Amino acid sequence: MSLLVVGLSHRSAPVSVLERASLAADAQAKLLQDTLAAEPATEAAVLATCNRIELYADVDKFHAGVAELSTLLAQHSGVGLEELTPYLYVHYEDRAVHHLFSVACGLDSMVVGEGQILGQIKDALARGQELHTAGRLLNDLFQQALRVGKRAHSETGIDRAGQSLVSFGLQQLAAGADPALWAGGKRALVIGAGSMSSLAAATLARTGVAEIVVANRTRARADRLVEILQQGDDTAVRARAVEMSAVGDELTRADIVVSCTGSTGLVLTADALADALGVSLDAAPEAPTVTAAAPAPDDVDQHAAWVENGSAASAAHAGPATPRRVTVPAQSTGPVRLALLDLAMPRDIDGAAHRIAGMRLVDIESLAEASADAPMAADVDRVRTIVSDEVAAFGAAQRAAHVAPTVVALRTMAADVVAGEIARLDGRLPDLDEKQRAEITQTVRRVVDKLLHAPTVRVKQLASEPGGAGYADALRELFDLDPQTVAAVSRADLNDPNRGRS
Repeated sequence: MSLLVVGLSHRSAPVSVLERASLAADAQAKLLQDTLAAEPATEAAVLATCNRIELYADVDKFHAGVAELSTLLAQHSGVGLEELTPYLYVHYEDRAVHHLFSVACGLDSMVVGEGQILGQIKDALARGQELHTAGRLLNDLFQQALRVGKRAHSETGIDRAGQSLVSFGLQQLAAGADPALWAGGKRALVIGAGSMSSLAAATLARTGVAEIVVANRTRARADRLVEILQQGDDTAVRARAVEMSAVGDELTRADIVVSCTGSTGLVLTADALADALGVSLDAAPEAPTVTAAAPAPDDVDQHAAWVENGSAASAAHAGPATPRRVTVPAQSTGPVRLALLDLAMPRDIDGAAHRIAGMRLVDIESLAEASADAPMAADVDRVRTIVSDEVAAFGAAQRAAHVAPTVVALRTMAADVVAGEIARLDGRLPDLDEKQRAEITQTVRRVVDKLLHAPTVRVKQLASEPGGAGYADALRELFDLDPQTVAAVSRADLNDPNRGRS
């Protein structure tokens, strides 16, 4: 079996496609269940964030796996396969491990070095464990990814290379001013009470806003977030919760709005925003069309069309994709009366807010464009070294684990042989006393252990090297080990309740 990941992200697809392909929690669960039901996959996990959707699976066939996972992503995202395919990337075996470890370290994030991705990876693992779709390989992989990400943040200054998406968004709203000076004394409205909204509220509180109003469909969650904000020792922000029905009134009093909900439709329409400011929608300025750079081959492995005449086609590493034309809405001019930060995918705030006089809107698309020019810290190179080392270590450990059931089965067979021979000896020499029998038994066991020690140690060493899985096969063939016995050892290891816990 081999690790395969098929996905799309801000590096490979425009925000408009990511927005349409986003998966709600129930859709993610159904995707995982359908992936396991598909023939090529025995394990599955999905990593879905505001700027990436990735499906991980343990498959026995590469091309069949790519075709099946691509089809499942299209079916569950609602984006047609032909439309989705050009934006998909594929990573296999060590490249798939390297990709996830890079994601965990923040190297593949929209804002390099942001740490929120670790929580999202943890959530993806928990979902796979809860639904029993993550087996030994994906448990090991995601647990190790979390450790690698934590190591990168503790051993390097990757945090200085970037920051959270929220902080970066506030910087963009401040338009070059110090965010603390810009936000100081302002009133903020936070729509949503999930992890991203909670992070936004906490960041706003530390930035120095005077008041935070939290609106959420579930009032209890809004109340809980307000309670957390008021308990903070490092802030003195006023906070209160309101029903979603009060958002219109709160807009008239707010200076900053941050929205991140799981809604599938718009939370704030352009008309509602215009009404809040008491203005009318201006005629939309003509939006410039610009050419966005295509993803580089190093960033998008095998980024190519996987569908030919309706069926999956084998593909090698593709060259750069054709540059795409994207439309960047022009911002309104004049003093900013209401600053809007939309961190939702799909979007919460109508893009037409760009046209409303007195409003500034920063959304995922504009953040992606701004972060593309963000400077990279020297620590990024150190993190890349950590990732490479950890990928090599993970591969060696997985290959060594692959041979372990064979070694256990060999020693089990040897123990059975010893037990059988001692039983025969008891029949031939019934007058042996207990001390003599114990000495003979111990001697035979020592001989067997010494004979097996060198080959079993050596096969473990060889198995940790690339291509080492063949040594386990050779061991099974030479000693005529029952494949069912080896499989039984593997299943016992997989079902160990203490495995994969951190």
